[in-house]
Amino acid sequence: IDMLYEADNCKSKTEFMEKAIRFYCGYLLQNKPELVDYLAPQLATLTEGIVKGTEQRLSRALFKVAVELGAVSHMLAAVHDIDDDTMIKLRAMCTDEVKRINGIINFEKAVRYQRPD
Repeated sequence: IDMLYEADNCKSKTEFMEKAIRFYCGYLLQNKPELVDYLAPQLATLTEGIVKGTEQRLSRALFKVAVELGAVSHMLAAVHDIDDDTMIKLRAMCTDEVKRINGIINFEKAVRYQRPD
């Protein structure tokens, strides 16, 4: 137990023993109708943990992207003099484009679009 509980990502030896007992109970219940009653809560807990972890990673990634986008927006606004009408048209064009391309933005295509030639 001393060697394995940390390797199993358990915070304590007690948590490790609880997991081991649950595993053994599942082993004893295999091929018995009671297995469904045992597995349903285990699967729900496992799925909930996966979803929660994914949600946290996505939230952190979106926060970082928003910070970078804010910095880029402020830099562009500082170096370019764009009138309100052009800004409104640009936002509408970008909204339509993002809907059309399903949010997958390609920098090279944007550069080619913006070139006058």
